Amino acid sequence: QVQLVESGGGLVQAGGSLRLSCAASERTISSYSMAWLRQAPGKEREFVAGLSISGFSTVYADSVKGRFAISRDIAKNTAYLQMNSLKPEDTAVYYCATKIPGRTYNDPANYGYWGQGTQVTVSS
Repeated sequence: QVQLVESGGGLVQAGGSLRLSCAASERTISSYSMAWLRQAPGKEREFVAGLSISGFSTVYADSVKGRFAISRDIAKNTAYLQMNSLKPEDTAVYYCATKIPGRTYNDPANYGYWGQGTQVTVSS
């Protein structure tokens, strides 16, 4: 049974930084391509960042490219999302998820397991 638990969200001023963590059940991080997605109020869930199963390839939404970085620590069974230069439009609930093999990153329907989410609020 795959379990994902996000943490690290909170309230931050525009221009600030946060690091989100996704604690996963054993071997999850090394067995799946991982991703972070987010959902703002009144909007559809959207892809933010993805990390290949090998750990060598990353992909980002255009809106966060150059500001966010996804990474993982296999020994700790944890994935991370470092968020810098935060903007009010980054306000959302952030979820980590495991990607279904062979599927693309951009469609939220292509993910099998999800965490419960962590709220990120960026004030202007």
